[in-house]
Amino acid sequence: MLTAIILEDEPDSRNLLAGFLRDYFPQIQVVASVDNVASALDRIYSLDPDVVFMDIQLKGETCFELLEKLGEIKFEIIFTTAYDSYMLKAIKISAIDYLLKPINVDELRPAIEKAGKKRMQLLMNKNLEILVSNSRNNRKDHKIAIASSEGFVFVKVSDIVYLEADNAYTIFFLNDKQKITASKNLKEYEELLVDHGFFRIHKSYIINMAEIVKYIRGEGGTVIMTNNMAIEVSRRRKEDFLRLFNRL
Repeated sequence: MLTAIILEDEPDSRNLLAGFLRDYFPQIQVVASVDNVASALDRIYSLDPDVVFMDIQLKGETCFELLEKLGEIKFEIIFTTAYDSYMLKAIKISAIDYLLKPINVDELRPAIEKAGKKRMQLLMNKNLEILVSNSRNNRKDHKIAIASSEGFVFVKVSDIVYLEADNAYTIFFLNDKQKITASKNLKEYEELLVDHGFFRIHKSYIINMAEIVKYIRGEGGTVIMTNNMAIEVSRRRKEDFLRLFNRL
């Protein structure tokens, strides 16, 4: 469900749009209808809508004055206007669509679909940020038991810079320059650490994404870790790595 505000100073146009939304778009809930900049400003602050349907000319003012007063725009904009001379301005502020009156349902539908997709993407990004943040917080004090020839060594996940495969063994490189050789292969640790911000960038290496200092472009690319180790990113893992890297 998307919440919406209609900003329109012509009663007939306002009622027509509200009727279209009510009858054809159940995913839209109109939470306010206003006819001037001051009222729109108040409703936007108090209701935090997902979408605002905006007429441009508003009783001697324009909706662009409203947008200037708002500063940060946290909602999607769909213009509904009789004027086509403001289209360039609309593009500059990344409006979802620019509909000329008289609008109809067929024109309205793709605009609302675009607004819905964009809000969904924003929600997914927000949830991802929360997930990454929680993951970082959770792994600060999380420890794992590393099986060695002498028994077990308990290490904070946040202290691990990277892991390197050594045949059937795995070598842990820690941020205090300590090295620990584990008696399990790299695959087992990949499954254990995937939820703690680690990524297997190469068949022989798993890295702590929080310990990357630099990424150098190349066929696959190279990462520089906090201990100055340069590790190659395999070509087949590059796309997934960059997607994850850009979210940090």
